Amino acid sequence: MAEAPAARVKSIFVYPIKSCRGISVSQAPITSTGFRWDRHWLVVNSKGRAITQRVEPKLALVEVALPTEAFSEGWEPTNDSYLVIRAPGMGPLKIPLSNPSEVTDGVSVWEWSGSALDEGAEAATWLSAHLGKPSRLVRFSEAKEMRVVDPNYAQGYNVMFSDGYPYLVLSQGSLDALNSLLKEPVSVNRFRPNVLVDGCEPFAEDLWKEIRINKLTFEGVKLCSRCKVPTINQETAVGGSEPTETLLKLRSDKALRPNKKQQGKVYFGQNMVCSDALSRGKGKIVKVGDPVYVLKVVSSSAEAPA
Repeated sequence: MAEAPAARVKSIFVYPIKSCRGISVSQAPITSTGFRWDRHWLVVNSKGRAITQRVEPKLALVEVALPTEAFSEGWEPTNDSYLVIRAPGMGPLKIPLSNPSEVTDGVSVWEWSGSALDEGAEAATWLSAHLGKPSRLVRFSEAKEMRVVDPNYAQGYNVMFSDGYPYLVLSQGSLDALNSLLKEPVSVNRFRPNVLVDGCEPFAEDLWKEIRINKLTFEGVKLCSRCKVPTINQETAVGGSEPTETLLKLRSDKALRPNKKQQGKVYFGQNMVCSDALSRGKGKIVKVGDPVYVLKVVSSSAEAPA
């Protein structure tokens, strides 16, 4: 007797430039650092430090486009392949997908620092004009650099410029439960998941220790603690107090983990790694509509790592 799926993949989101708008795609290939093209690029200030929406909400207005075929398995860029970015009042900027030759040292994001590939003067001028301060666009240097996932939660995994983990999974049920408590409902883009699943109970994803999507095994490694980005309206780049104010009552460590050490954090969604991403082989792709099978669970949100 085949087991019934616990949920289905409703949407897949990839965020090529950290903190800029995501792209909703019908499928995405799995790589050793997350979905292909996810957080490949980073906006940095004149000191090489990452600029995110926490400091520059205007990044929310930067739209990003890649060729549709960039999400097909095995696709490689040609000389005519571009990342295209747009923002209000700015002309579109085309960035070739072939690797730039210019290397910038001293790029840092959170605890990590290293070298990155610099996308050049035109991209720097465009971003500096949009943000109103000196900024550059850099690309993760896969050939030279490695950024390791926190070994306290998952060992042997790497990311590019993601905050900390290769995948963030959220359920429509959790979003609906939150929105039922808000005066003004918020869109899923406030939470920047990679995979939005539907068909399960609200917050079921908290408990998922191991799931399978299209024969690929994903492990839940840490509840996702949220920063201020969910309070920024992604259409206007204007901040507010919600949904964090409501989440504090419902999803704080005090509410979810009363017997654990309190850190004043709020949790929404589950960080995951894909254990099949580390082995070679074809067919590593997740598609909208794929069933989600739950293989292992923890007994409660309080038992989930956080």
